[in-house]
Amino acid sequence: MAEPYLKNRTRFTSSLKNELVPLWNQLAKDTRIPKSRLLDEAIADLLRKHGIEPEPEK
Repeated sequence: MAEPYLKNRTRFTSSLKNELVPLWNQLAKDTRIPKSRLLDEAIADLLRKHGIEPEPEK
């Protein structure tokens, strides 16, 4: 099966602490915000914390 083409995203693999997964799932469900968008926000916040300003969204 062919991989779907992602024009504005990059696929990567990682792992989370077991206790974070249900909380993340619940946040996505409660806010109706896709997990990928929540992850974008979290990574952008982490970059800012370390003095790296992410590019603004288009």
